[in-house]
This record gives sequence, structure tokens and C-alpha cells, in this order.
Amino acid sequence: MSTREYEHAEVEVCPGGPLLVRGEQTVQTFDGDEYRTCGPLTALCRCGKSASAPLCDGTHKLLPPEKRP
Repeated sequence: MSTREYEHAEVEVCPGGPLLVRGEQTVQTFDGDEYRTCGPLTALCRCGKSASAPLCDGTHKLLPPEKRP
């Protein structure tokens, strides 16, 4: 299986959930830490509650709908 290269990041916003980033990208947090995505699809937390931030761990599903991103 080959890895598709993207000139620009392809990002999809999941309503009430994470950001989905396609391809290999470098993600920088607000603290300046950098993470390299390494799969065809990476879910990034938007709710701020993930124990594995900046990656999504599904915690948003436990939040009431009005508290989801």
C-alpha cells in the first residue's frame, strides 16, 4: 500500500467531533509542540478533553451535545 503525498493538508471538520487530517503532515499545538501524522487519516481533538491530545480519543462522544465542538 503506498502513501499518497499531499502538497497541502486536507482537513475535514467532523460536526461535534475531531478534525480529520489526511496524509502525512506536521501538526503544531498552541504550545509549539510538533507532531507528525503517520497514517492515511489522523483525528485531532477539538473538544479539549482528550487524554491523548492533540489526538482524539473519542471523549467528545461522552460530552453532552451542547458541550461538543
